[in-house]
Amino acid sequence: MIELLAPAGDFERLQFAVAYGADAVYLSGTSFGLRAKAKNFDDNQLAAAIEYAHNHSVRVYVTANIFAHNNDIDEMRGYFKGLAQMGADAFIISDPGVMMIAKEEAPDVEIHISTQANTTNYASANFWHKMGASRVILARELSLTEISELRDKSDILLEGFVHGAMCMS
Repeated sequence: MIELLAPAGDFERLQFAVAYGADAVYLSGTSFGLRAKAKNFDDNQLAAAIEYAHNHSVRVYVTANIFAHNNDIDEMRGYFKGLAQMGADAFIISDPGVMMIAKEEAPDVEIHISTQANTTNYASANFWHKMGASRVILARELSLTEISELRDKSDILLEGFVHGAMCMS
């Protein structure tokens, strides 16, 4: 499966990604994501973005890829519930505790493991798959040979960066 996945740092970029054929977009709310240079979406904008994308048959993956501190946990629970109610297709996560909370609060939403988790080998990919992730976004520094070996020894969907911060899965 090949998927054209594009970043959507704001609503205008979301519209461009949709217009130019993205199969999916990744974006961030104002909390819990590491897309620091993007404008990001507040809750109302997230709901509108998901609705817009879905009206154009485009999936939406929401980054929640911080490494959480204790004071983040309670707010995260409501955040994931709300995103599930909005119709988010997947969460992009790097922290195992955050993954557990997302699975508890939004069990029907896919989990994609962020490149921030630095997956560089098939044992780690298999670990994430066993924990319930449906996709791993590989570490950026892997060679094609390493990716090929990882692919041969793991059944999880793989996503890789192909140009700078551009992703392809």
